[in-house]
Amino acid sequence: MTAFRRRRATELKHGRVSMIACIGYIVPEYFKFPGYLAPKGGVLFEDVPNGLNALLKVSGAGWAQMIAFVGAMELNLLQADPARAPGDFANAGKLGLPFAGGIEDPAKRTRSLNAELANGRLAMMAIIGMMFQDGLTGSPWGDWSLYADSPLR
Repeated sequence: MTAFRRRRATELKHGRVSMIACIGYIVPEYFKFPGYLAPKGGVLFEDVPNGLNALLKVSGAGWAQMIAFVGAMELNLLQADPARAPGDFANAGKLGLPFAGGIEDPAKRTRSLNAELANGRLAMMAIIGMMFQDGLTGSPWGDWSLYADSPLR
């Protein structure tokens, strides 16, 4: 695999993950699933705070399940094929979704790939900004009155 192909595949993967992360950062502000996140631990979805503090609520077993799922996807379903374009998997379609239909028209496919790259780049910057703001202020949407140590004040 050439250096460019590897970097393009990595950029697509990070962009896709960042787009999902942005959705995961914003949606809990407006909607939370009913029921339990961890039934044995008695943790309800509504008990999980938004932002970086949510990472602390997930148990070790929950993290192990997520890592195992992603590993299984990477090793079994989403394997790179040198004959295909970077990020284009035989078992996945649009946006890399497993078993989704692909885009047949070459012009539309190129346009969609360019849009995905641009949106992925934007999402990478957005999620870093949201996490940085949350880390500085302690609030997912940045109550800057809580950050009194700003060098800009």
